[in-house]
Amino acid sequence: MALRFDRVQAKSILTRSSGFLKHVCSHSAQPYRGCSYGRTLCGVGCYVQHNGLLTRGERWGDFLEARENAASLYLASARRERDWARRSRASFSIFMSSSTDPFVPQERRAGITAALLRAMLEDPPDELILQTHSHRVLDVLDLCRDLHRRTRLRVQISIESDRDRLPGLPPPASSVERRFASAEAMRQAGLRVVIAVAPLLPILDPRAFFARIADCADAVILDHFIGGDGSEGGSRTARTRLPDAIRAIDPRALELVYRDEMVAFARLAMPGRVGVHIDGFAGRFS
Repeated sequence: MALRFDRVQAKSILTRSSGFLKHVCSHSAQPYRGCSYGRTLCGVGCYVQHNGLLTRGERWGDFLEARENAASLYLASARRERDWARRSRASFSIFMSSSTDPFVPQERRAGITAALLRAMLEDPPDELILQTHSHRVLDVLDLCRDLHRRTRLRVQISIESDRDRLPGLPPPASSVERRFASAEAMRQAGLRVVIAVAPLLPILDPRAFFARIADCADAVILDHFIGGDGSEGGSRTARTRLPDAIRAIDPRALELVYRDEMVAFARLAMPGRVGVHIDGFAGRFS
């Protein structure tokens, strides 16, 4: 089925955080509804595919709506939301994005994320966490450098495994090598870069993997789908085909003890620069 791609006028762009994200930031911002990476590796276990309010009955990966007025909505609401955030938690912090990737391929022609970042340059939040599964974050390198001077910017690039192809699973939206290269370029440009190994998938060579992360990132976050998807015992992810695929590759990787083993490897390579579960996404590393 071909991807349905539409341009829409949204009613709001900043969502006050709840659940898992409440421990990480005051708001989330979604430049798009849906995600064209829904059929790739990151989309298989994406828990938001079960959110009926988001999918509206459509299959995850089959639709993408570009919120054309995202930048103007941000500028219209930033002052109000900043005041609310500073009263309730002292910091106006934005996570972009929690239910779609800001750098889907369609961004290059739609430019919604770039426009939203330019709006943030005009009226910056206290902190911005820019989260992606794609090397295409490099398209906004110059914007990120400018934002880095105006706000606490953290670029988080997800690399869930050291392999592009895992048996029974589709390839990633962006190759492991290209994501590592984008992390290196971002860090060389003076930006704070964090690799998110989340959800943690089976890793073939942990020592080499975390050594590579240590060379190109300021910190690393590890999170397992148990707890990491914001549900009791990872029940959201359990409804996807990801657990069965992991079981066929390495059954140990289904358990939290596997995450703890990988955390130990990470701390050997990156002492003081490892975050686990919510602590990591909240910027607390040890």
